[in-house]
Amino acid sequence: VLDTWFSSALFPFSTLGWPDETADLKRFYPNDVLVTGYDILFFWVVRMMMFGLYAMDEVPFRTIVLHGMVRDKYGKKMSKSRGNTVDPLVWMDAYGADAVRFSMARGANPGTDVPISEEWVQGARNFGNKVWNATRFALLNGATVSGDLPRELTGPDAWIVSRLNAVTAEVDALYERYEFAKAVDLLYHFAWDEVCDWYVELAKISLAGSPADADTTRRVLGEVFDVLLRLLHPVTPFLTDTLWTALTHRESVVVAPWPVADPSRVSGEAEAGVAAIQNVVTEVRRFRSDQGVKPSVRVPARLVGLSGGEAEVRWLLRLDEPGDGFAPTASLTLGSGVTVELDLSGTIDVAAERARLSKDLAAAQKERDANTAKLGNAAFVAKAPAAVVDKHRARLAAAEADIARIEAAVAALPASAARP
Repeated sequence: VLDTWFSSALFPFSTLGWPDETADLKRFYPNDVLVTGYDILFFWVVRMMMFGLYAMDEVPFRTIVLHGMVRDKYGKKMSKSRGNTVDPLVWMDAYGADAVRFSMARGANPGTDVPISEEWVQGARNFGNKVWNATRFALLNGATVSGDLPRELTGPDAWIVSRLNAVTAEVDALYERYEFAKAVDLLYHFAWDEVCDWYVELAKISLAGSPADADTTRRVLGEVFDVLLRLLHPVTPFLTDTLWTALTHRESVVVAPWPVADPSRVSGEAEAGVAAIQNVVTEVRRFRSDQGVKPSVRVPARLVGLSGGEAEVRWLLRLDEPGDGFAPTASLTLGSGVTVELDLSGTIDVAAERARLSKDLAAAQKERDANTAKLGNAAFVAKAPAAVVDKHRARLAAAEADIARIEAAVAALPASAARP
């Protein structure tokens, strides 16, 4: 044990050729940052500092980033006696080294241990698949990094470029503060929620439009995936290098420059415009789901009060233009002042849907009544832990929200069955 601590204390300079005055020693000592687990702060880190001062008259590093211990998904210390240890090589064979690395980085919040489970590694693998498929979509549709990115962009193109630059700046700031988990989580949600789930779908509209619009979107697709893959490279190096070289036809993302955010590209107007589209699409999708209308079914609709983005809303929701004799059977008014009138005739079995909603309403009312009774019992409220009381209040609020939603869905049903 003493020999281990002693050799570790010498590590920062003995590996560089000390006691000889080598070029490596001159260049790399002192270093800048040490990243290590908190458990060896006294055993090894302090000794490296002391031996560095003794042998080199200079500390080996100025900043020490301490991460937590790797534990199982329940926060328990891994041990053979508990049977909760894992072999990372098995996970890497099953899900890839990138998935294991990504899961570890995403859990490395400052001041906390790092929980890990096979389910989370599977989720990271699924994220890698999502990025892979989205990049392939871009490549198959001619995404390019050639030429300057147009300064004047509109609609979804302007939105995603704005978000890309905002995320780049935020990731930089998080890395500067050594908040690796937050940086990884930000990239996860940006890549999955914004790029893959929204922009890739919105890009299909302009790719099918005029040649000029399609060319602009191809260049924006190239820019988005070029920067995104470089931002993801520290945590998914193998995946990103393969995709980036295919996209750019360059040597390797390893030697590519780190992305630099352009504040002039951030547009509050563009982000607000797409946020309005997302709000309408999300609410109408929820409404259609409540009504039992499958996402694949096309529905005639009239959009009232929408200031922009009608083509995008119709594309994403599969809404047809209202034809002659359009007779809406359902209407949805959103908080933004937009009204969506839908002709659901021929799309749902009204009787079956009314029965389903009635069953859901009864369950929500039962949940509401049970929690109301609990909270109306003064003795229970006085004696129960605050966390338990808060849990019942949250369940009551959720039940009341469900009741309001279901009642609105029942009221919006057509008066008679429409499906043959």
